[in-house]
Amino acid sequence: METMLEKLKDIDYRYSELEQLLSDPAVVNKPNLYQKYAKEHADLRELIEIYRTYQKAEACIAQDQELLKENDEELREIAKEEISLLRRQLSDLEERLKVLLLPKDPNDERNVFLEIRAGTGGDEAGLFAGDLFRMYARYAETRGWKVDVVSSNPAGGMGGFKEIIALIEGKGAYSKLKYESGVHRVQRVPVTEAQGRVHTSAVTVAILPEAEEVEVQIDPNDLRIDVYHSSGHGGQSVNTTDSAVRITHLPTGLVVTCQDEKSQLKNKTKALKVLRARLLDMMVAKQSAEISEARKSQVGTGDRSERIRTYNFPQGRVTDHRIGLTIYNLERFIDGDIEEVIDALITHYHTEALKQSTTSIAQ
Repeated sequence: METMLEKLKDIDYRYSELEQLLSDPAVVNKPNLYQKYAKEHADLRELIEIYRTYQKAEACIAQDQELLKENDEELREIAKEEISLLRRQLSDLEERLKVLLLPKDPNDERNVFLEIRAGTGGDEAGLFAGDLFRMYARYAETRGWKVDVVSSNPAGGMGGFKEIIALIEGKGAYSKLKYESGVHRVQRVPVTEAQGRVHTSAVTVAILPEAEEVEVQIDPNDLRIDVYHSSGHGGQSVNTTDSAVRITHLPTGLVVTCQDEKSQLKNKTKALKVLRARLLDMMVAKQSAEISEARKSQVGTGDRSERIRTYNFPQGRVTDHRIGLTIYNLERFIDGDIEEVIDALITHYHTEALKQSTTSIAQ
C-alpha cells in the first residue's frame, strides 16, 4: 500500500503541474501542446479526486484518534463511530484507486466494428444473428452511440442475417463491448418447428476496435479489388451498377465485401476500414500471444471460437459462462438491456487484473 501511495503522490504532483501549464500563456498559444496537456489532465482527474478524498479521510481519522484521548466518554464514542465509518470508506477508496492505477487499454475509447455471423443452426441461426444485432443496436441507442451498417448478407426470406457488420461510434464503445466477442448460443423453438422441439443454434460475435490509418498502413499493391453488382435489398440500383466492392488482402488472405452503399467509392472506403480493423486485431492477438500465455487468465481468452453465453428462451434466462452469471430477464436483455452483464464482466476483468498486478505494485 505504501508503494501505491508513493506512486499517487507523484501523480498528484504531476496533476498540479499540469494545472499550472494549462494556465501558462505560452502553452495556451500552442493549441497542439495545450490539447496534449488538457487530455493528460482530464485522464488523471478521477484518480486524483479519489486520492484527495482518501487523504481527507485519513486526516479525519487522525483527528478522531486524538479525540479518543479526551476524558469525555460521549465524545470518545462519537469518535469511535466516525473512525469505523471512515475506515470502511478508506477500504472502498483504496480498491477504486487500485483499479484506476491499472494500465489502461489504449483501445477503450475507440469506436468498434461489430461483426455478427450465423453459425450452426441454419435459418434459426440467421434469425438469432438478427436478434443479436438489434440487441446491440438498441443498447448503443441508450448510450447515445451511432450505428452504421457497413455490410449485410440476409439469411433466406425469413429475416435475419448470414452476416452483418456495423460501425458503432461513441465514447467508450470498445470498453463496454470488448467482452462480447465469442460464440453466443441460443436455445428455443424455431418458428419453422412444427412439433415444438427446442433447437440449439450458435452465432459468432466479433468486436474490433476501429483502427487509425497511421496505425495500420496498407500497401495498395497488397490489395486485389473486385467490383460487382449488388444483390439483395437495395431498391432500383440493385444489379444495375458495379457498386459492390470485394477487397482481398493478399499477404493475409483476409477478404472484406461491402455493398450496402449505392456508391462504389463509399463501399470501398467502408471495406478498407473493416480490413484495417481486422489487421489491427491480428496484430494485437499476435503480440499478446508473444508476450505471455498467462494473458489467457483474463475472463476467457476472447477467442471467438469460445462459447461465452447461452440464451435459453423456454426458461427465460441468459447465462454468461465465463463468470457463471445467470439472469432471468431474457426478454429485456434481448431488447438491449444488457448493462448488468456488461458491468459484471468489467468488474470481473478488473478483479483478475488486480490479482495479477498486486505483485508489481508491491515491488
